[in-house]
Amino acid sequence: MPASADFQQRLESRLESIAEYFGTPFHIYDEKGIRETCTAVRAAFGGIEGFQEYFAVKALPNPAVMTIMREMGFGFDCSSIAELRLSRKLGAREGEIMFTSANTSQEEYLEAAADGGCILNLDDTSFVDKVPQMPELICFRYNPGDRRTGNHIIGNPVEAKYGVAHDQIVEAYRHAIERGASRFGLHTMLASNERHYSYMVETAQMLLAMVEWISGELGIRFEFVNIGGGLGIPYKPDDEALDLTAMGSEITAAFDAFRAKHGYVPKMFMESGRYMTGPHGMLVTRAINRKEIYRTYVGVDACMSSLMRPGMYGAYHHITVPGRTGDIEIVDVAGSLCENNDKFAIQRELPRTYDGDLLCIHDTGAHGIAMGFNYNGKLRPQELLLREDGSVELIRRAERLEDYFATLSFEAKVMPGVG
Repeated sequence: MPASADFQQRLESRLESIAEYFGTPFHIYDEKGIRETCTAVRAAFGGIEGFQEYFAVKALPNPAVMTIMREMGFGFDCSSIAELRLSRKLGAREGEIMFTSANTSQEEYLEAAADGGCILNLDDTSFVDKVPQMPELICFRYNPGDRRTGNHIIGNPVEAKYGVAHDQIVEAYRHAIERGASRFGLHTMLASNERHYSYMVETAQMLLAMVEWISGELGIRFEFVNIGGGLGIPYKPDDEALDLTAMGSEITAAFDAFRAKHGYVPKMFMESGRYMTGPHGMLVTRAINRKEIYRTYVGVDACMSSLMRPGMYGAYHHITVPGRTGDIEIVDVAGSLCENNDKFAIQRELPRTYDGDLLCIHDTGAHGIAMGFNYNGKLRPQELLLREDGSVELIRRAERLEDYFATLSFEAKVMPGVG
C-alpha cells in the first residue's frame, strides 16, 4: 500500500485549507509516520548489540526531517560535502556520520576529516593512498562480483561502478593497516527498493562470512558490518510490504551464531533512506488544465522538477484525488516541461478530475525533492511538515527566480589567450 490510511485521513481532512494557506505545489511529510517507522526499525534489530541506522541523507536532505532522525538516535550516511555540512550543522560528529562516496576528490576527503572526522567508507583500493591522513577507523565498500547477485534495480555487481572487488579486498585492508588504520568495518550495498527480506538476510550472512575470512587472513577484528540500504516500500496498492520483523529475527540469529562461534560479534549498521521516509511524503499539486486529443491529459501545476522518478525511471507513484469518487476515466497526468516524459502517470485510472482539484502523489518522502532540477527554468517547490500535534510547518521555501539567476552574478574571470 502507498501512504497509510492514517496519514491520508489526517492530511485530506485539512488538505484544501493547507493548499490555500501555503499554495501549491508542495511536498508534505508526516512526522508521526516517520517516527513510527524509526521505532519499528530499532525494535526489529534491538537484539543486535550496537545496532545503528545511518539515515541516507540523499533520500531527503532537509534539516527538519534529519532532526527527527537525530532525535530518534540515528546517524547520517553522507556522500557529498553538502550532506556532511548539513549533518554537522545538526550536531552530528565522528561516529554519527558515515561518509561513502565514489570518485572522491581531495576536497571531499578534507571535508570528511574536518570537525573530528567521521567513519570513512572507501570505494576503491586506490583511495588508500589518496586519503590525506588515514583515520584510525576505516571501512571498505565490498563488491562481491559474480559471487552474489544484485537485485533487479541495482543489477549485476560485476557491472556496477561501486566497491572493492573480491580479489582486492584483503590487500585493501592490508594497505590501510600499513598507512596506520587499526580499527575496521565492512560495508556493501547490493539492492535498491528490495521488498524480499531474505535478500537482506543473505547480504548480512555474506558480510559475516567475509569478516571471518579477512580476519583469518590478517589477524584483525571488525567493529561493524554495514548491510547498506535498499529496503523497499510498496509503491503500488497491491505490492507486498517488506517483512521487517522476519528480517530482523533472521539477521539477529545470524549475528548470534557468529558470536557463538567466535566469542564476539561486530555491530550491525545500515543506511536506509527510502524505507524511513518514502511512504511518509506526498506531492500535492492542483489540476489546472484538461486536454482532450488522442488521449486525455490532466495538466497540473507541478512538473518533473518536483518529482523526476516517473519520467526518469518509469516509476509508479500512486495518485489519489481527494473528494472525487466514481466516474473513473483513463488519463495521463502531465506537467508543463517541454519534455514528453514529463508525466506523473500514464494511462492511469483516476476519478474524473476538474480544474482546481487537488491531486496527491504518494511516496515522495524519498528521492522526490532531492532529485529535483531546473530544466526549462522550472523551480523546485516548497516542503512542509505535518507535525504530530496537527500543525503544518514550512521547512523549505519554494525556489524563486532570484535563486535561479544567482549563479549568473559573479566577478569577471578570463584566462588570457596564448601569444
